[in-house]
Amino acid sequence: MTTARLPLFPLNAVLFPGLVLPLNVFEERYRAIMRELLKTDDSEPRLFAVVAIRDGHEAAVTAPGMPEGTSPPERGPADGFGPDPLDAFHRVGCVADAATIRERPDGTFEVVATGTTRVRLLSVEANGPYLTAELEELPEEPGDGAAPLAEGVLRAFQSYQKRLAGARERSLSRIEDLPDEPSVVSYLVAAAAVLDVPAKQRLLEAPDIGARLREELKLLRSETAVIRHLPSLPAVVLTQGPTHLN
Repeated sequence: MTTARLPLFPLNAVLFPGLVLPLNVFEERYRAIMRELLKTDDSEPRLFAVVAIRDGHEAAVTAPGMPEGTSPPERGPADGFGPDPLDAFHRVGCVADAATIRERPDGTFEVVATGTTRVRLLSVEANGPYLTAELEELPEEPGDGAAPLAEGVLRAFQSYQKRLAGARERSLSRIEDLPDEPSVVSYLVAAAAVLDVPAKQRLLEAPDIGARLREELKLLRSETAVIRHLPSLPAVVLTQGPTHLN
């Protein structure tokens, strides 16, 4: 197994390989990560690890709603994550490559990163300006029946989209426009489906691509059946995530 130590960026969200993550970074411990990454030349990857925060632990204080002229309080790297930060996070996360890091005049950052590789957290250190983690890369095994499962997941995903969008065909992805490589399908659907963090985390942690696709097929069929019996739902943009405030 390949191991590495990288800056750690906890979120109330799950990042998947190949998916884009926009970030609005203003808390000092995470700004410190971006300043460190900017020391890396543009031609090299600027890597950090993203992990989902377990229920019951707080993420960073966010600025909206605070009194005018009041800055968010500065917090230590492990503040809000308990005596052992490792226990506050799901153990499987994703390495992110920050393709764009733009510093604003006030010292905050706009960041666009892309998920690259699944990793497992081995340890977390809080003895610097930000958290770092020792990580081991997780292999991407195909599993059983990945190719036919991917075809079934894409068909189920189209039905799911149609229900979410109120059957407005213009808002749907055409199946021929979607990828057909099983690993890409598994991560795209995992990211695009409207699921809570624990469900997305289970998909990220799936032991192989086939297992992830089988779980997605069950989830999509279940969610589509639920939506069918609801009176109405707003249209949802399925392939874009919100900007995370940290």
